[in-house]
Amino acid sequence: MPLIAILPGDGIGPEVTTQARRVLDALDLDLTFAEAPVGGAAYFADGHPLPPATLDLAQRADAILFGAVGDPRCDALERRFRPEQAILGLRSELGLFANLRPAKLFPGLEDASALRPEVAGAIDMVIVRELNGDVYFGDKGMRTTAAGRREGYDLMSYDEEEVARIARVGFETARARRGRLCSVDKANVLETSQLWRDVVTEMSAQYPDIALTHMYVDNAAMQLVRNPGQFDVIVTGNLFGDILSDQASMCAGSIGMLPSAALDGAGKGLYEPIHGSAPDIAGQGRANPCATILSAAMMLRYSLGMDAAADRIEAAVIAALASGARTPDLGGDLSTEAMGDAVVKALA
Repeated sequence: MPLIAILPGDGIGPEVTTQARRVLDALDLDLTFAEAPVGGAAYFADGHPLPPATLDLAQRADAILFGAVGDPRCDALERRFRPEQAILGLRSELGLFANLRPAKLFPGLEDASALRPEVAGAIDMVIVRELNGDVYFGDKGMRTTAAGRREGYDLMSYDEEEVARIARVGFETARARRGRLCSVDKANVLETSQLWRDVVTEMSAQYPDIALTHMYVDNAAMQLVRNPGQFDVIVTGNLFGDILSDQASMCAGSIGMLPSAALDGAGKGLYEPIHGSAPDIAGQGRANPCATILSAAMMLRYSLGMDAAADRIEAAVIAALASGARTPDLGGDLSTEAMGDAVVKALA
């Protein structure tokens, strides 16, 4: 019986993971669940954002359903104690190097997008983001220059194997979709990006069936607004992927609709909505649980091999939206729980 670790985290994390758990329970899949604190909640309870017991559960579990981390009360803490270190620690400790972030406009949500309906309606892409390198994990710190000025620094780096393994995920993802891969970098300025482009180009010889293109990240940001329908799969580094995937979410209507998967390449995965902890609406019952529910669907598909159950969840979300179910971020007035009710009802 598969063990699912549920790590609700901070802010709206507990609210949205509760609804995802309800949907999973409604499928009657013989899953075992165990919950543990993470992020700011864990720091206040145990003195660390990723306590040993939480990490142990994550390591033992077949998959992890994650809420969100981030608590403004922790902003003045040393960086190693801040909530965000929990997700970075999990990615590092579990070897979760590949982040899949689908972005698709669901029928009926055209008006929720910041783009014109005819432009937004064409959005159907997956952003494949590298998770364990780049400036997020490079050497960083504060120092004083010879002139006595404070200076912050962050090292961006990738080696060729790190690029090759994420590129492989990008090519394979494109092969399972429409056969188009766009590699995003900043090779005209950054040596890290030049290596990235060189390695991806070299690997394309192994995938003659995939149409590979390259694009600078500033142009990619513009094209996501101008013509998002041109993209099938985007593969890019940690920093650029973080930014572009959030941009894609607003093109697709709401950040509350987009799930994600962080994979180790061998079946283990952490699944989470791409939105943050949203402390400004935490506890108000206004959060959209759909991204977390769809993350649970990705969990069933990628880690547990339960494709039919994943299809049922995705179809239920589409049906709930088609029935008019909307949380405030989508222009409606349903509570988090009521939106969960709508999806559970659609499952039946």
